[in-house]
Amino acid sequence: MATELFPTQPEHQAPKVIHQGGASDTVYGIGLIGAWVYYIGRATTTRERVLGFFKGLFWPAFLVYQLLVFLEKE
Repeated sequence: MATELFPTQPEHQAPKVIHQGGASDTVYGIGLIGAWVYYIGRATTTRERVLGFFKGLFWPAFLVYQLLVFLEKE
């Protein structure tokens, strides 16, 4: 009786997935590439290139930190 009130999907059919948004992923991806170009392009040693790679991954953290430092001065 309960199956009649609440029909289920057949076992062979995959559930429908709806993706929304995604614009922030694009912005992060473009920023990631830009940060890598900036940090790795200015590097002169292998150590600086490796550090530039990781800085590129975490560029939003640096951006937010510098923004908070700037806002604290006012």
